[in-house]
Amino acid sequence: MILKDILTFDRVKNSKTLLDLLKLLAFQVGSEVSLTEIGTQLGVDYKTIQRYLDLLEKAFVIVRLGGFSRNLRNEVTNKAKYYFMDNGIRNALIAQFNGVDRRSDIGQLWENFIFMERLKYRVYHSVYANLYFWRTYDQQEIDMAEERDGTLFGYETKWSVGKTVNAPKNWVAGYPDARFEVITPENYQNIVL
Repeated sequence: MILKDILTFDRVKNSKTLLDLLKLLAFQVGSEVSLTEIGTQLGVDYKTIQRYLDLLEKAFVIVRLGGFSRNLRNEVTNKAKYYFMDNGIRNALIAQFNGVDRRSDIGQLWENFIFMERLKYRVYHSVYANLYFWRTYDQQEIDMAEERDGTLFGYETKWSVGKTVNAPKNWVAGYPDARFEVITPENYQNIVL
């Protein structure tokens, strides 16, 4: 049904390419996406991938998250992450309906869930913010960075509760006034509900 609406909306001719693109995105939730790499895998050009991604965003299937930087030399901003508006659609695309205890992708599901719940929270409570992810070339990262009311808030999502996670050193050094919080199954209700 979703594909039918999208195909009609923008006269997309190749539904297989669109479906394959969605499947690739489903496997890359929470990771930076290279449009050139996806284009190579699908055998289509970069501009077609951009057009399809734009169409999927306008159809409320996916949400794009860009990188954050205030011109620090080691921050990555040239790629984006994509999240699904509905984890059920993502699961259907990859035919993965196992229970939580039998999922190898539980971290990706959790990150997608938290991203969407945080997005809804901000809308419902009129919290205006710019939203990004943050990563450096030496692999320090934060899943979500919100910039609101002149303050940065970093959120890292972790499904496993036992580990202690500290703010990345470059985040602390580059943004000493920023806040940082880890979102786990134990505390997520305080942050997204």
